[in-house]
Amino acid sequence: MTAMIMHSPQQSLDDFSLQPLHRHWQPHALAAALAVALHAGVLVLLVAGWSVEPPAAEQPAVLRTQLVMLPPAPQAPEPVPALVEPAPTPAPPEPVLAAPVEPVKPAVDPQLQARKLEQAALARKRVEDKKREQLAEQQRERQENQQRSREAEQQRLAQEQAQQQQRAEQARLAAERARQQAAQAAADSRQYLPLSKEAPDYPQRALDKHIEGDCTVEYSVNPQGKVENPKVLDGCHPLFIRPSLAAANTFRYQPRIVDGQAVAVPAVRNTFHYRIK
Repeated sequence: MTAMIMHSPQQSLDDFSLQPLHRHWQPHALAAALAVALHAGVLVLLVAGWSVEPPAAEQPAVLRTQLVMLPPAPQAPEPVPALVEPAPTPAPPEPVLAAPVEPVKPAVDPQLQARKLEQAALARKRVEDKKREQLAEQQRERQENQQRSREAEQQRLAQEQAQQQQRAEQARLAAERARQQAAQAAADSRQYLPLSKEAPDYPQRALDKHIEGDCTVEYSVNPQGKVENPKVLDGCHPLFIRPSLAAANTFRYQPRIVDGQAVAVPAVRNTFHYRIK
């Protein structure tokens, strides 16, 4: 005896329609949960203060579905499969920029820092000492220059005073020599001063012709005071030569005495002036 189990057509249709739906919604639910988790993480980062640069626009992914037709069951009407809308593709997660990491500064060694401070203080002290030395050197140079200037001024004043004394001494000596020469000249002149002089006769011919002029006669005075070797110098008019020589021969002088002895006086000159009044 053969037993046959007959399935009702309604039950077969229900099993056919539910099995594809179960297979399609299971992966979509997992994708939706993943998208919700990513969005929640991005929201938390934005609330925490992260700055997110907008992502570059990308082409949305397209899900292509293909309708698969199953062969019809025996003695069963062809089921009409329900159209399943494709689940929305979750947006890719936005990139999260990492915060800039500041470089870690090395720890400062207190001993090294103290040594650097000490070296800086020593360098500053050396600079200050050098400045003080320069100032002292400049002050010493100024004092030396002032001392040299004072010494030069004193030397100049001493030289001027010595020159003034020398000039005064020279002036005194010159005055003394001039006085002595004047005294000697006066003594000499007194020694052979003329004792007698007669004027020459005016030539008649010169009077007639109204001739006037000068005539200089040079001669020597001998120790006895007489005139010797009279002669007429150039420039004398011929009419005045003879009367001039005759008048000079009549001159008498006081003898010149040198060291108690009477001496001759050479080159004595006398000029006769002939004028008609």
